[in-house]
Amino acid sequence: MPHLTAINDFVVRFANVNGTGSASANDMFAKAIFRMGIPVSPKNIFPSNIQGLPTWYEVRISEKGYLGRREGIDIMVCVNPQSMPKDIASVKPKGYFIYDNTKELHKEFLRDDIHYIGVPMTQMCMDKFADPRQRQLLKNMVYVGALAALIDIEVPVLQEIINLKFKGKEKLVAANYEAMDMGYQYAKEHFKCPLGLRLERRDNVGNWIMLDGNTACGLGAVYAGATVLAWYPITPSTSLADAFGKYAKKLRVDPETGQNKFAIVQAEDELAAIGVVIGANWNGARSFTATSGPGVSLMNEFLGLAYFAEIPTVLIDVQRGGPSTGMPTRTQQSDILLAAYASHGDTKHVLLFPSTPKECFDFTADAFDLAERLQTPVLVMTDLDLGMNENMSPPLHWDDNRAYDRGKVLTADALENMAERYGRYLDVDGDGIPWRTIPGTHPTKGSFFTRGTSRDEYAAYTEEGPAYVRNMDRLVKKWETAKEYVPGPEFYQKKNQNAFGVIFFGTTTYAALEAQELLAEQGITLDAMRVKAFPFNDEVNKFIKKHERLYVVEQNRDAQFRTLLINELEVNPAKLVPILNYDGFPITAETIRQQIYKNLLGKLTPAIVEHEAAPPSESEVEE
Repeated sequence: MPHLTAINDFVVRFANVNGTGSASANDMFAKAIFRMGIPVSPKNIFPSNIQGLPTWYEVRISEKGYLGRREGIDIMVCVNPQSMPKDIASVKPKGYFIYDNTKELHKEFLRDDIHYIGVPMTQMCMDKFADPRQRQLLKNMVYVGALAALIDIEVPVLQEIINLKFKGKEKLVAANYEAMDMGYQYAKEHFKCPLGLRLERRDNVGNWIMLDGNTACGLGAVYAGATVLAWYPITPSTSLADAFGKYAKKLRVDPETGQNKFAIVQAEDELAAIGVVIGANWNGARSFTATSGPGVSLMNEFLGLAYFAEIPTVLIDVQRGGPSTGMPTRTQQSDILLAAYASHGDTKHVLLFPSTPKECFDFTADAFDLAERLQTPVLVMTDLDLGMNENMSPPLHWDDNRAYDRGKVLTADALENMAERYGRYLDVDGDGIPWRTIPGTHPTKGSFFTRGTSRDEYAAYTEEGPAYVRNMDRLVKKWETAKEYVPGPEFYQKKNQNAFGVIFFGTTTYAALEAQELLAEQGITLDAMRVKAFPFNDEVNKFIKKHERLYVVEQNRDAQFRTLLINELEVNPAKLVPILNYDGFPITAETIRQQIYKNLLGKLTPAIVEHEAAPPSESEVEE
């Protein structure tokens, strides 16, 4: 039977049992390839229970640097009998199925179009290690060692990673070395190594790093000067709070007294958490919360208060599958409309859409400046895929000369020298943003009553319609001002050259850019724009106006981002074609290509149709 053949261009998936220690071994596998200078994109696919159900870890290896998820499994490493039928079915024809053959594989699991590689992992560990838990954990290193032989992973690189991971624990280092060598030697002795799918060292990662978005957000909050985190645990944002705590303990402790210069409050629920955040920001601290869709739902009324009372607030939403409990450990971009218009009444909130860990760091830091400059909630819209998976990313950078933008805050001297009456909600500069004071700034001046009820320019309670309208209109003016401060879109062409284009944001970016290349191979070229923030500035509007048809790529059922564009920019809905994925897995380039291709079939000129360079995919033929 023929074999799949490729160098530095294939997908490996591991099928494990949750809670068996496989995550550590799988992580070492991905990082070893990264350290060989080859771009990788790992995805951890895990259940929402604590232990026992199947879990998968998928690694895309791409010499060209494609970092989006790719459909099709070339090598499956299966050590979970429960998921074996599904795992065998997922392997591409001519691909490889690596399994624990301590027990004979049942005949019903045999396919005649894939290659089976059996390694007696359990038996080898039982023979070598006495401790039952150690046997279970080290079985994972056996298959890592076998893979090292089968696809040419450099063993010294794996050893270096083991040394770093278990630094100071020499017994663990030795045991992991031994288990890895057992797998390596077995594969060398029983199979032709390397396989048709193999690795070769490259220098294609430059100075990039591997980092998860939640850690980047937590570190970004520390560098932004955040001193208060109030949160309630929820998947997939919990590790973000953990990261903030970890780095705050390193960077926010008084070196002389040893006292913490930060506070982390695990509140009784999400309502209390956002309440603490608003109170801390009102009092002059930089405070934030991290949550997911269900938490944002509960925080809606408080977000309305922060919007209306104009209190800086930062919320990081690590989105997951909804509605309700939904799929807590699957990824989506399904909180867009919820976040943009959170609360009853007329509200609009600033949203930031990072696409890499570096942008998670940068946008989190920017969110605090924006929140204080605009005196309003700012929501950083990441998701499980970006937040919990280690992604390749440009290195993080911080300018030590950067000053925090506290916005329009009156000092004690400014209040003392103020001849006119202070009005908390007066628009003295014509940009819709009033001047605020921090409690305790001056003993007699600058105080005001903070309320969620209607008030006049001097914060005095009123139910007079004209005063309410003036206030709401000023908030609209402030919204227009926000367009000057939020990050603008990114374009992937120097000049628009096509009638059709594609719009994407956040974690759809890598797949969308790869799909653009796939379509170009078929003679279909598209202009591309990545949106980084809401409100949409003029550049977004101009791009839309210059194109006849635009494909909006997003990961939810109801095309929420498309709806936001239509609602805010008054775009003809027929002009925006939704390209959707909402199965909980990261969208792929092939999914995007297929949907765009099918939409274009009736709109292509005969010359372009004849130019087709790539045949239809198998799914297109079947349909």
